[in-house]
Amino acid sequence: MHAIIKTGGKQYRVAIGDIIDVELLSSDSKTVEFEALFFNDGSTNTIGAPTIPNFLVHGEILGQVSGVKGKGLKYKRSHNECRQWGYRQKYTRLQITAIGSHRKNKEG
Repeated sequence: MHAIIKTGGKQYRVAIGDIIDVELLSSDSKTVEFEALFFNDGSTNTIGAPTIPNFLVHGEILGQVSGVKGKGLKYKRSHNECRQWGYRQKYTRLQITAIGSHRKNKEG
């Protein structure tokens, strides 16, 4: 059983118990919800248009992590000049806890 979710402009294939790194999320709570774009339970496929209505994927935030260091280099041979820089992208680490729970309807 797996689902496809979209966050941060990217799509992720997830199953229960998976740990994934997504773009930095600013959430005060320890849990997050994503709408599913696609769901497969082993025998049938459900495709959303663009998302499956009232079908959520729940995750638990494990923490913030840094990605692989990216490096840049600029060299000017005629001036004997060399400049290096680096950066580390920040990610949020999530563990998928539930797939397929339905959204509760809020009544006034």
